[in-house]
Amino acid sequence: MNKDQSKGVLDQVKGDLKEGYGKLTDNESLEAEGKADKAKGTVREKYGDVKEKVSGGFNDAVDKH
Repeated sequence: MNKDQSKGVLDQVKGDLKEGYGKLTDNESLEAEGKADKAKGTVREKYGDVKEKVSGGFNDAVDKH
């Protein structure tokens, strides 16, 4: 797991907590912020996945030569 993947997961958890607390307290702004954090986390995690695949593929190509 690379840095982007772990930060993405952390953002998703943080967003989930904010969203839940926003629902609990009837704070629509906090709830929306939580949803945005979750989306940002998902994108960052997927970026990390792609980055890892590319670096892994590059390393495999270098090892073959």
